[in-house]
Amino acid sequence: MLGGFSMTAAAVAVVIDRQRVTQYRCPSRQSLTNWVVRTLAALPESPAGGEVTIRYVEPAESQSLNQQFRHQDQPTNVLSFPAEEDPSLPGPHTGAGLPYLGDLVICPAVVEAEAAEQGKSRRAHHAHMVVHGILHLLGYDHLSSDEAEVMESVETQVLAALGHPDPYTYNS
Repeated sequence: MLGGFSMTAAAVAVVIDRQRVTQYRCPSRQSLTNWVVRTLAALPESPAGGEVTIRYVEPAESQSLNQQFRHQDQPTNVLSFPAEEDPSLPGPHTGAGLPYLGDLVICPAVVEAEAAEQGKSRRAHHAHMVVHGILHLLGYDHLSSDEAEVMESVETQVLAALGHPDPYTYNS
């Protein structure tokens, strides 16, 4: 039971639109689905499912999007684009009848470089970026220390449930 919430992962329905426009290896749709399901199941206020697009891109596309939307002229690990400005409102529904949560754009070149730098496994860091991104789609943030503490706590709990170590403890 995560965060005091007892919903089982089996009760969460998820549809993943996995897009790969990179030369890098990317997690399977099955892994992505498991990571998203575990994240949603951990949250008492989350929908009982949803659809998300996860697009894996080259550094140039990541940098372009990061510049356009965050005014940061460099590639980044994950960008989150919620379907709704107010995550507490129900998002648009897809053909699967599930709310559309939004889009994640992940740059595996950055993720893998960070994993190596931080002494983490590639898989654990990819899982962390998906969990982190999904939380952003649901309205979590880390702009203040209080927000960061809540978000990091959820990430740590979800990743532990997935068999990964605390993402904020580096081995380097």
